[in-house]
Amino acid sequence: MSFEQGLSGLSAASSSLSAIGNNVANASTVGFKQSTAQFADMFAASLAGASSVSVGTGVAISNIAQQFTQGNITTTTNPLDTAISGPGFFQLSNTAGATLYSRNGQFHMDKNGFLVNAQGDKVNGYLPNAAGVILGGAPVPLQINPANIQPQASSTSTVGVNLSSAAPVPTTATFSPTDPTSYTNSTSMTVYDSLGASHVATVYFARQPVTTVGTGSLPATSNTMTVSSTAGLSVGNTVTLSGVTYTITGVAANGTTLTVTPASTVAVSGAATTNAPSSNWNTYLTVDGNPVPAAGTSLATLTFNSLGALSSTSPASTPLGAITSSPLFPNSTSVSTTQAITFDFNSPTAGTTQYGSPFAVNTLTQNGYASGQLNSTSTSQDGTIIGRYSNGQTRSLGQIVLANFTGVQGLQDIGNNSWVQTAASGNPLVGPPGTGGLGTLQSSATEDSNVDLTAALVNMITAQRVYQANAQTIKTEDTLMQTVVNLR
Repeated sequence: MSFEQGLSGLSAASSSLSAIGNNVANASTVGFKQSTAQFADMFAASLAGASSVSVGTGVAISNIAQQFTQGNITTTTNPLDTAISGPGFFQLSNTAGATLYSRNGQFHMDKNGFLVNAQGDKVNGYLPNAAGVILGGAPVPLQINPANIQPQASSTSTVGVNLSSAAPVPTTATFSPTDPTSYTNSTSMTVYDSLGASHVATVYFARQPVTTVGTGSLPATSNTMTVSSTAGLSVGNTVTLSGVTYTITGVAANGTTLTVTPASTVAVSGAATTNAPSSNWNTYLTVDGNPVPAAGTSLATLTFNSLGALSSTSPASTPLGAITSSPLFPNSTSVSTTQAITFDFNSPTAGTTQYGSPFAVNTLTQNGYASGQLNSTSTSQDGTIIGRYSNGQTRSLGQIVLANFTGVQGLQDIGNNSWVQTAASGNPLVGPPGTGGLGTLQSSATEDSNVDLTAALVNMITAQRVYQANAQTIKTEDTLMQTVVNLR
């Protein structure tokens, strides 16, 4: 009987050494999960007698269990390399159509744009629609589309500027983009047509004077002027009557009487006008120097309240400050002739104001862009593969999914760092990384083997001693048998 026990011990120790040796051999294998030999005693025979005594018949390997613990994460220079931090497996499809599961995230693109591993197994996930929105459903092999991103014509723009409340009225009343005396401030940005060609759009701001106050009169040797209305006028403003400019030193409460200087020595009457700055600003637009909609026609008039906030526009807009231009290229034969831009002068984050500080541009953005080539990719924590294009745009190219199992120990190892599901593992629980208890992903990184090399070497010494001890059992049994044979 002892021979059988010793032989089973040798076999078990040998299997344990094999498992340890396999762990050591794969200490540098990406995504490898170490295995541990689990033992069980063999059925024992019962010897009937005065007392029942059970004697074991040896040991057997009950299982080689893999340890699905987290390995260290190491960064790499390949942006498609992906490491899992937490539970889950990559879901792969091989050339035979079978579904595999792996922790090895060393991926690259094949000639057809599929994301694959070293064996050519395709990584499964979700694909986007034409607008780059990830679509759910059943996972499919991820194929990266390397085509140029289509251009987008500019249609909206956010303009946030401060127009100085101390700015004077332009000396030239008629606006001209080539005459800097006809506007107060300007700012430019690049916009794009329907083919992605760039153009320079310039927005001009021209402060407007207080409007004409109507007919006025000034008696001889008097400094009291009668006008039809004092609305919008204040002390320090100027009015012009019959070619003579007067400075307002007082505004009567009756709404029609002004005190001015100098006093008139003759009785004058006529249309009273003023060039005093108002809270109204005309805006103008040119594209590549061409006025939109026409020369001298304003885009809109912005009116500010006493707190410097935009209070109204003319023409009126909803929401406040959203002004749509006329078509930018009405005479074109190659691009859209209906393209217009809506300028948001009153965005919640950076609205246009009239404060006492100097002119400043706070926000100037637009939504158009030219066509662009795919320059690089990266994978976000939720598995989304982000493509970065030469025009500065980004777009989702796909999303890697992860799968996990209730009975992960039931997975069958088929080599090449891959497993397949079995009845013992149950069905896969598939979803985007970071959801449903699944781990997250890290781009340009791989998960190291979880083999503890120091512990493996110590276990190897222990298994060696166990092997030697079982060999000693056989040697001792042999000595006893030799003694029996030698009996006379």
